[in-house]
Amino acid sequence: MKKIDYRQELNPAQLRAVESTVGPYLVIAGAGSGKTRVLVHRVAYLVEQGVNPEEILLLTFTRRASEEMLRRASTLLDERCKKVSGGTFHSFANMILRKYAKLLEINNNFTILDQGDAEDAVNLVRTQLNFHKSEKRFPRKHAILEVISKSVNKSQEIGSVLLEEYPQFVEFVEEIKKIRDEYGKYKRQKSLLDYDDLLVYLKNLLTTHENVRAALSAKYKYIMVDEYQDTNKLQAHIVCLLAADHANIMVVGDDAQSIYSFRGANFKNIIDFPGIFKGTQIITLEENYRSTQPILNLTNAVISRAKEKFEKNLYTKKKGGQIPVFIDCPDENAQSVFVAEKILELREEGVALRDIAVLFRSGWHSNDLEIELASRNIPFAKYGGQKFVEAAHIKDLVSYLRIAYNNHDQVSWLRALLLIPRIGPKTAAKIIESILDQPKLEDLWQKNEELKKLFELLKNVNLEQEGPAEIIERFLVYYQPLLKVKYDDFNKRLNDLDSLLRIAQRYKSTEQFLVDMALEPPERMLIEPARQDKDDSPLTLSTIHSAKGLEWHTVFLIYCAEGHLPSYLSLETEEQVEEERRLFYVAATRAKVNLFLLKPHVDRSPRSFMDGGGSVFTQVSRFLEQGGLLEEFVDVQSTGLTDELDALELEDITGEKRSKNREFLQSPDDYFRDE
Repeated sequence: MKKIDYRQELNPAQLRAVESTVGPYLVIAGAGSGKTRVLVHRVAYLVEQGVNPEEILLLTFTRRASEEMLRRASTLLDERCKKVSGGTFHSFANMILRKYAKLLEINNNFTILDQGDAEDAVNLVRTQLNFHKSEKRFPRKHAILEVISKSVNKSQEIGSVLLEEYPQFVEFVEEIKKIRDEYGKYKRQKSLLDYDDLLVYLKNLLTTHENVRAALSAKYKYIMVDEYQDTNKLQAHIVCLLAADHANIMVVGDDAQSIYSFRGANFKNIIDFPGIFKGTQIITLEENYRSTQPILNLTNAVISRAKEKFEKNLYTKKKGGQIPVFIDCPDENAQSVFVAEKILELREEGVALRDIAVLFRSGWHSNDLEIELASRNIPFAKYGGQKFVEAAHIKDLVSYLRIAYNNHDQVSWLRALLLIPRIGPKTAAKIIESILDQPKLEDLWQKNEELKKLFELLKNVNLEQEGPAEIIERFLVYYQPLLKVKYDDFNKRLNDLDSLLRIAQRYKSTEQFLVDMALEPPERMLIEPARQDKDDSPLTLSTIHSAKGLEWHTVFLIYCAEGHLPSYLSLETEEQVEEERRLFYVAATRAKVNLFLLKPHVDRSPRSFMDGGGSVFTQVSRFLEQGGLLEEFVDVQSTGLTDELDALELEDITGEKRSKNREFLQSPDDYFRDE
């Protein structure tokens, strides 16, 4: 029988984690420290020690992660590892609920609603309650379901979620509660469960049926949880209930990479784990197998200033390495030009495009860069956030320019007309027919008063004397009220419109602007069938959230400026600022060899065209300025700037430092009592 030499394959900290099997353990796995390797070897170690594979429960966040770990464990040892109970929280909940459904008064043949089905069910309830006839704009199905879901996953009241995420709908808190209640009744009547119900019902089963909880705890004698920092309160409670009897539980994660609070993840779960299980031993994995030491020096310094954390200091045995570089660019387009030119330079030096990534805090940050890359024939794939030119609100605004350029563009007319309240497809078709028959738009005003404002704007467009940016500016004033009516999350879309305006400012001709937007969309490069050279694999553009767990030879982190990273939307509380710090840390630790940090020196503040604002000087992200990190760990450069940085003074968000001395809690119910 195969025997594994664990001492040969693992470093001392990894070996300790693998061989620690009895009792509660918290493994703080720093970025690039071999977290998955530990889990794979620990599964094999338990099986090799004679533990029944079916008594091991491995919980992960994706089915693919679980399957890959068990496949690797089987390759490492033997096929017994495939019998380990592995899966996601939701798949585990589904399996248990099918068996014990009757105890919860649900049918064991319940149907699980996917996202679209759940939204349709919410919309049905919304309509039955006549809230679709509200005199004021009422939230649509997607927003309602999101509020209900976050209320469940964050264990928050509906009102709190509305205040944080959708303040414009706070006045409808009672109506949304009514929809939530009726939606729950509808699902029970139809034997339906959505994703959140799987966790809610499982927790209820474990808390209200002690015999079931004890039986499951006895069955799963060894529990492991991957990415514990990403669990929500429900998931953490379930895990603690399952392990309450034997406490043979190991959770693996990195508090410094907890960045998914918007999905309901609770940073406190990993911080408070030692307080829930008395006697928890903490094992810290600090040897990094990804990055060079200069990069780790910077990331260590950034995260060391976190208000609340587990102490660790990442190091590597790799020799050498370039110091990270900070570039202060004159403006956004100069930032894009630098990145594009550096990418081409690296490609000539032998670095494949697939080994390079550009990371950013928000999807709109790459809008200008996408245009620049497309103009240079550099293929890329974008992850996290919709592609700029495909966004509905961008298409809306561009439709006005298309109509101004070509009055017979029926597709653009249809899009523009359907934005107007009380105009549906049939009415729009009749109007378009009239427009095609009667080119003089002013003659149609009397036929449809709602069109007057739009027609007046179109009539005053002078394509020969005006550039696309001037035309867009006028239509933005007209479009803003329609944007608020059409999209519940309109405030999140304003930055995209600002980017469109700035891109348009680079063009003198509306015709050329429309041609480039239509014929050179960034994603076109990704589907060229003739491209087969390996070095032409697409470059990666990604939000930081979507980049977690990945790595590249070279990473560009753009918009390292106050208001961008950290985002101005996350400056209200200390907790939000701290999560932004962790986002910065996650982004920087993706780099193996080269790390470039960039910001535009001059920036148009978001929504400036709406608010009458102008260009402003940006301030370096606080995560780089605190403690003189730029001077100590980064090579500071500039591109075309002769004056010293004229920074705006932005006040630090401060708060009382939390005590590291935490009161030990005696049971899961004590900790989760406010759920």
